[in-house]
Amino acid sequence: MSAIATSLFCLVVAISDGDTLTVRCGTPGEYRPQRVRIVSIDAPESKQAFGQRARQNLAQLCFRQQAMLRTAGHDTYGRLLAHVRCGGRDVAAEQVRAGLAWVYTPHASRYPELAALQRKARAAQVGLWSQKRPQPPWDYRRRHAQR
Repeated sequence: MSAIATSLFCLVVAISDGDTLTVRCGTPGEYRPQRVRIVSIDAPESKQAFGQRARQNLAQLCFRQQAMLRTAGHDTYGRLLAHVRCGGRDVAAEQVRAGLAWVYTPHASRYPELAALQRKARAAQVGLWSQKRPQPPWDYRRRHAQR
């Protein structure tokens, strides 16, 4: 991960899932699509319960809108890691508030405000928290990678 944070203004052109989107940044004629992984959250995988709802909610928040990205490096898949705001709203906070993403556990201590939103969503049984035992996406990926 890069230590230098940069702010970018980009157009959201695609939504992959509840925590990944594609943006176009730069000047017209020099656009290159860039996949962006939202820092601090992990949304259900597409085939998991609430995976499609998480994707739809992110689309409502950001699709075809300008996004402000505060970059935080790249992940192992080459995606840009960024804090994302669409329409002035923190997208990670909105996904967690709606019960459509977990706070990414290894970094939870860095985001106490997100942890508080997750506790509220869980207490109110909103979104994925309406399930008896919601399966975290990291467990889902581990189980399905072994097949």
